[in-house]
Amino acid sequence: MADEINRAPAKVQSALLEAMQEHQVTIGDETFKLPSPFLVMATQNPIEQEGTYQLPEAQVDRFLLKVIIDYPTLEEEKLIIRENIQGGLPEVTPVTSAEEILKARKIVNEVYLDEKIEQYIADIVFASRYPERYGLGELKDMITFGGSPRASISLAKAARAYAFIKHRGYVIPEDVRAVAHDVMRHRIGLSYEAEASNVTSEEIVSRIINKVEVP
Repeated sequence: MADEINRAPAKVQSALLEAMQEHQVTIGDETFKLPSPFLVMATQNPIEQEGTYQLPEAQVDRFLLKVIIDYPTLEEEKLIIRENIQGGLPEVTPVTSAEEILKARKIVNEVYLDEKIEQYIADIVFASRYPERYGLGELKDMITFGGSPRASISLAKAARAYAFIKHRGYVIPEDVRAVAHDVMRHRIGLSYEAEASNVTSEEIVSRIINKVEVP
């Protein structure tokens, strides 16, 4: 867990990316393999950016998802206050094991992904690169770059996982749409024109998934 990765120096960010991509860490001249499963979860504070170390786009692209977390609810806020003023840490109870997670991963990999769903995923990503080909010409000047092939892979993986969570052995278009924002929002580069018009990557993803049809 990396708290506010945009405040970590470049060398620390590089070490986190090595752990995430290569499943290893290097200390001096020695390299150590990390256990499986292993993932990097990083937070980013969007409020104050001054003096931070923004991740380059190619590095941001390596993160499977970017999930937006809002403020807690009123009840959650009261619980936060209560637990912090009482002193001590709340007890953590494991809900699963590493073995069960690895088993679930194998099952997710077996979730059926039809060729038409593959085409749908590819169309969504290509629409972020070439919006004019999909009747979204108004977005052409808003985007400096669209999703990479990692976006297509991540969209397929996340849609499979979502279908698994919904107790289905196959992916449907609704699964793809359900994860599209989390997969795509950090993979679309906005132009100065978009920023001047207050157009966000969130809005662009919404326009794409509302326009692109299932084959």
